[in-house]
Amino acid sequence: MKRTLVFGGGVAAAGLLAAGLVAPAQAANDVKSTNLANTNFAAWQVINYWWGEKHSNFVNATPYNVETDVKRAKHISTGGPSADSKAGIVPAIGDEKKAASKSKNVNLPRTTGKVFFRGADGKPHWCSATSVQSQYRNLVATAGHCVYDTVSNKATLDKWVFVPGYYQGKTPWGIYVGKTAYTHYDFDVYEDGDRNYAFVTVYNGVLPDGWDRKKRRMKIKDVGRLGDNVGGQGLAYNQKVGVNVFVFGYPSGSHPDGNHAFNGKTLKWTYGKTFAVQAPAIKGEELIGTKSSFTGQGAIGSSWLLQYKSAKRIGYLNGVTIGVSDTDGNKRYDTSVSPYFDGETYGVYKAAISNWSGKIA
Repeated sequence: MKRTLVFGGGVAAAGLLAAGLVAPAQAANDVKSTNLANTNFAAWQVINYWWGEKHSNFVNATPYNVETDVKRAKHISTGGPSADSKAGIVPAIGDEKKAASKSKNVNLPRTTGKVFFRGADGKPHWCSATSVQSQYRNLVATAGHCVYDTVSNKATLDKWVFVPGYYQGKTPWGIYVGKTAYTHYDFDVYEDGDRNYAFVTVYNGVLPDGWDRKKRRMKIKDVGRLGDNVGGQGLAYNQKVGVNVFVFGYPSGSHPDGNHAFNGKTLKWTYGKTFAVQAPAIKGEELIGTKSSFTGQGAIGSSWLLQYKSAKRIGYLNGVTIGVSDTDGNKRYDTSVSPYFDGETYGVYKAAISNWSGKIA
């Protein structure tokens, strides 16, 4: 759903992107915010759910398979997404501590990880997600339906956490409990595919720190802010369609022909140009796609990074995977699909970036 926005200031050029640090004006009621765990006690309950019983919920979590297969998605040559104001960027937070100087390989971003939550079926699931730049270095971006429960129509999914670099029960940079979720009103109310993205503020990360015999519970230690530990991607909006992007995520599940190409255990990537896509089945009139063999389960929420710099592991978030599609009918997924990031996307992001989360420990 495209709206005409009034641009509220000047912009400056920055390389191939027009860097608009003053963004389009947006009505406050276009942004929906919902508490996930807004007290320390609530955050403790979330941690206990994931770390209790020898991390069994982490281990048993399965890739989220809700709305992964985008039926009848098609490439279009006319119409489709268009900028609603001037192009703009928000710079990234670099992962400078271990930046590789030169490498022929693609260095995977430490910002990417998995979001875990309890689904409408009462079972633990996960999607892909990434850390993004914000004032308090505490923000995560993913698909809207990896935050908002489109199955039961409950406000949000339960027990929501982000774990960068998660691998088989290991949480190398800590576990970050979601505090508040921000999405576009049109997704929250109408499940508009063009607005299927979410930004979530998270508490400082925590790790186990022994057992408290007196309180009969696990002790935890604070490991600091998300962005300080893994960096945070920038944001790009109102960019041209037809640019190259890297897509980073944890695909799992099978192609329609039964081929099980990915297991979701390790971070994967694809690279290609974006193009305009429409998908009436998910109310998607202004989507973008890129050629990708990713299967949908687990890959939902994957980050689309524009101008990704492998040495510093940072770029500009310019999309999130909301589904995959077999566009040529050969029973193999060939396209990943994302909303087009425009000024309204920036408006949701802007509503989230200045909100402090604090510590749990």
